[in-house]
Amino acid sequence: MLQPMTKGNSYEVSIYNRDVRAAVKGNESHIFYGDQWADLQYQDVYAESEKEARKLISMRYPPDQGFVVQDLHVLD
Repeated sequence: MLQPMTKGNSYEVSIYNRDVRAAVKGNESHIFYGDQWADLQYQDVYAESEKEARKLISMRYPPDQGFVVQDLHVLD
């Protein structure tokens, strides 16, 4: 879980890596990331807002390294 806080919301983020997905589709493996990143991975993050949650996720899983957030929603 990223960034535990005493206030805010818990968000579930579904994320994958587009470069790994392309490599796996071509029957290859990515040089840095495991093949599991071709499939959706789920992370929970605590943040005060959706904007902050996206910022925290993008810091941990940078878009310029192929990571794509498919969904982000507040957990009940």
